[in-house]
Amino acid sequence: MNKHLILSAILSGGIGSIQAQETDLIPEEVQHPKEENAEPHKNPLSISGYAEAYYLYDANRPIRNERPGFVYSHNRANEVTVNLAYLKAGYSTEKVRASLALAVGTYMNANYAAEPGVLKNIYEANIGVKLSKKHDLWLDAGILPSHLGFESAVGKDNWTLTRSLFADNSPYFETGAKLSYTTPNGKWFMSGLLLNGWQRIQRADGNSTPAFGHQLSYKPNAKWTLNSGSFIGNDKADSSRQMRYFHNLYVIYQANDQIGITAGFDIGAEQKAKGSNQYNTWYTPVLIARYTPTAKWGVSLRGEYYKDEHGVIIASGTPKGFQTFGFSLNADYFILPNVLWRVEARSLSSKEALFLNRKEGLSQNSLTLTSALAISF
Repeated sequence: MNKHLILSAILSGGIGSIQAQETDLIPEEVQHPKEENAEPHKNPLSISGYAEAYYLYDANRPIRNERPGFVYSHNRANEVTVNLAYLKAGYSTEKVRASLALAVGTYMNANYAAEPGVLKNIYEANIGVKLSKKHDLWLDAGILPSHLGFESAVGKDNWTLTRSLFADNSPYFETGAKLSYTTPNGKWFMSGLLLNGWQRIQRADGNSTPAFGHQLSYKPNAKWTLNSGSFIGNDKADSSRQMRYFHNLYVIYQANDQIGITAGFDIGAEQKAKGSNQYNTWYTPVLIARYTPTAKWGVSLRGEYYKDEHGVIIASGTPKGFQTFGFSLNADYFILPNVLWRVEARSLSSKEALFLNRKEGLSQNSLTLTSALAISF
């Protein structure tokens, strides 16, 4: 009897040992499979892209097929071309974020003309580090989207097909460092910036002075956005230093899913000469109304005015300087969720003859009709 008990115990122990060894060889995810609804780990690396082709008919039919020098987006006339196309790589975790975007197009040719070599094609290149575990406090550095204004070079993100004078003649991008903070409830955003200059990647030759900026944005609810931004600095060589002070203000009111209104006002002043107590000023208001009756269709109406008598930003070379009114009406249709077709009629009227025509003469008025097709992924 004792022999049988001993043998039984040995066999039981051996089988238990074998079962334990077999269990050790089975992967953890097989032993304890994850729940079907468990959220997968998010990949911190992302790839995205955008391209916008357009045709712009200019009734003045300029002989070189160019829009005036104060137009940077959609600035080629009477030809099919690309305003902006970029490929972007992004990296984002709880503590680090970065992006690199390379771009081509008529916008890049016009707006990056002052940059040397390969810098002409860098749409965005920056890295950011979160400075606090408990607060949404970030330090970003590199080539950044501008903190000024509500428009961007990416057409699909704007209510109108073409950019306003307000946007085309203030920075689309900036290079420097930005310290930013967002409150826990998401209602307040604030930032301070140290910059290389007024829309520059490289600082102007002979310039040793940094520029500064701020942004303060308040969103009390889903309907309202109020934003203030500034630039302070010299954008010339030290030998001809002229301090520039600029403020951007805009308000966005989204009444409901169908109706939205944006109002903006820029004002700036720059010293007339180095050390001068006198300043040349310019200003520009803009008002845009947006109506989207369905998810696929939308229309926008824009009114704008730009006054720069002394040619600080727009050097017209005329006795009265640059004083121009503008109106536009555009219609949008989403062919697919990521494919947008737009058409726009736009009129600009100036006190002085500024718009080149086919006979190399100048006109006070400009009428353009534009159609654009944009895709994003």
